[in-house]
Amino acid sequence: MPSARSTTLDANTVRRRNLAAVLDLVHRRRGVTRADLTRALGLNRSTIGDLVTVLVDHQWVDERDDQRRAGVGRPSPLVVTRDRWLVAAVNPELDVIDIGLVSLGGDIVERSRTVVDRPTPAEVVAITARVIGDLAARRPEARVLGTGVAVPGLVRREDGCVRLAPRLGWRDEPLGAMLNAQLGMPVEVANDAHLGARAELTFGAGRGAASLLYLNGGASGIGGGIVVDGRAVTGSAGYAGEIGHLSVDPQGERCACGARGCLETVVRRDALAAAVGLEHPDDDTLDAALQAAVAAGSATVQDALREQLGWLAIALRSAVNLLNPEHIVLGGHLAALWRALSADQREAALADALAVSASAARLDVAELGSTRLLIGAAELAWDRLITDPTEVPLDAVRS
Repeated sequence: MPSARSTTLDANTVRRRNLAAVLDLVHRRRGVTRADLTRALGLNRSTIGDLVTVLVDHQWVDERDDQRRAGVGRPSPLVVTRDRWLVAAVNPELDVIDIGLVSLGGDIVERSRTVVDRPTPAEVVAITARVIGDLAARRPEARVLGTGVAVPGLVRREDGCVRLAPRLGWRDEPLGAMLNAQLGMPVEVANDAHLGARAELTFGAGRGAASLLYLNGGASGIGGGIVVDGRAVTGSAGYAGEIGHLSVDPQGERCACGARGCLETVVRRDALAAAVGLEHPDDDTLDAALQAAVAAGSATVQDALREQLGWLAIALRSAVNLLNPEHIVLGGHLAALWRALSADQREAALADALAVSASAARLDVAELGSTRLLIGAAELAWDRLITDPTEVPLDAVRS
């Protein structure tokens, strides 16, 4: 017969898991009614009411009673996220360090981009600490509880060590430990493309997809994220998805990784930016500039688009034939490239893939635009916090 102590522990564990399940659903759906929580989680109304009350008391969520009536009786209250608790999100790139504060529901409430050429890990740590402090000062009513970092390289997830970021010139850099020591808060680090895939699967173009291939284009190159049957495919050591290092031109230039003719050597963000006369543009600015140049009939931009599409099509053909994805999502400069193409050019992109595989693949651009990597990085920090929403100290709740 179980002891009273073990029964209490089990009850506490179940309650914590239920709180986490409610908060996770509110987070991912960016608001949900009590009735929908009851249906989705299989708990009774009184239990849901009790769990929501705890989350309100700990300032994670609020309730709204302004829902439109859809039948007899009182409408079910809508449970929505608050921005009392925030996480920091960091994306160091070849030319900028992008930093934001992110609330539950994946909303970026503050953001700053610092231009810096090939930042070292020490520079990333120093700039991150300063900028997070500055951004947090704009939100005195909130508190930053953790940090997630999206790195354009191969990351060992268990300790946040960047094993290799070729274009940044990093090798075996303990970025997670360095940031943790400087910031004094939990820090999680992962590959940027994996996090972009997660963000789009949760909040963006990939919502509802069972299988997804996400391609991320940035100043440091091209990465990929793979989802099969709703689960991320990371490989035996966590480094899967490096589609930017597929060889598309064996006689081409030497890549930063040491090989020749990698996709990221020929489908380059800096080349697209140069074609429209920009330096260090964010993704949204590059996107708008390319479309404006196409509308104006720029032959230079059309040539750049045509050349880069040719190389990208080779990589897409290989990926589609290998993975047979339901959904392909392009982010960063790849999204800007795609949106600037004509309908005929887009149609030709998968023309050489196996027809039975290509016909099943839908190809879209990232819905989250230039925010996708910060939102994905924030998910790393939210993972730990959502697991136990009552972990926030009560003195912090009351302050």
